[in-house]
Amino acid sequence: MTTYLLAGGGTAGHVNPLLAIADSLRSQDPDAVIIALGTSEGLEARLVPARGYELALVPRVPFPRRPNRQALSFPGRFHRAVSGVADLIRSRGVDVVVGFGGFVSTPAYLAARRMRVPIVIHEANAKPGLANKLGARFTKQVGVAFAGTPIRHAQFVGMPLRPEIERLDRAAVKPTAEDYFGLDHARKTLVVTGGSLGARRLNNTIAESAPVLIAAGWQVLHIQGERGEVTDPQLEHYRLIDYCDRMDLALAIADFAVTRAGAATLSELCALGIPAVYVPYPVGNGEQRFNAADAVAAGGGVLVDDADFLPDWVRTRLVPLLADTARVNAMGAAAASVGIRDGSARMLKLIAAAL
Repeated sequence: MTTYLLAGGGTAGHVNPLLAIADSLRSQDPDAVIIALGTSEGLEARLVPARGYELALVPRVPFPRRPNRQALSFPGRFHRAVSGVADLIRSRGVDVVVGFGGFVSTPAYLAARRMRVPIVIHEANAKPGLANKLGARFTKQVGVAFAGTPIRHAQFVGMPLRPEIERLDRAAVKPTAEDYFGLDHARKTLVVTGGSLGARRLNNTIAESAPVLIAAGWQVLHIQGERGEVTDPQLEHYRLIDYCDRMDLALAIADFAVTRAGAATLSELCALGIPAVYVPYPVGNGEQRFNAADAVAAGGGVLVDDADFLPDWVRTRLVPLLADTARVNAMGAAAASVGIRDGSARMLKLIAAAL
């Protein structure tokens, strides 16, 4: 019996591929012990137990960016986090640590190295994070979601997708999905999502532009995120929800999407051949612009800066695009040309090699 420790959390970009690998491992080996390592603050605190997996908690110990009281206490707190994970590896007989980046992964990698347990890494972003850069020094089993990701020992595997996405038959599921969201079977659907935490610019622009989009003959499924930044205008053919636990159904009805360029969402859209406008998150290290590069270069997406995504852009650029059926169809085919549906199977091969 093999025991796996899957480390990753915080946002959907880390949690979704972790859950995809957990599902694939359970399908391959029903007797396997699967433990997810996360924090009490991240999405994993809700999604991992809901999926039926054990969640072990580790303190969130971000690397200090400036000298302050937190910086002074960082070494001790970080050492305790690493030791805690090492104790978990020892007590549960963990055979392999699989990391997906983020705060949780750094102590997991160092604990695994201390305990001489093999490490496997999945880097979801085209611009790798610090945790995975560190972990890649300790293993040759490093899978990346985007070709050309600059990280040591990179092997292109694509994004591990949840089974319900990998196996999704959009045409067959679409009528049921439209009923699930209360949408019109006769209209094309624009799906808008800023990710699990939302996106203020995207949310405000779409909410303000809803009448124009509806007048153009489309309906809108707007997933605004858990912060609930906009108020529902109560328009016919406009459906506003805070969070969507059934993204497989949302993607089944998406004739077009407007979204951030988070790695997980972008990979799902391309795998399913859904054309999109990508509005990269304007803060951070700019990884979302890099994530979208292949899809945009292939013609499967349009990139627009956050500052430019305003109601006027929707009226003058997005609405004419949505009216061009031939271009929308061509964009869908182009997106599919760079999409990967078997990322989970490819990652399982890396895990098997590590073991």
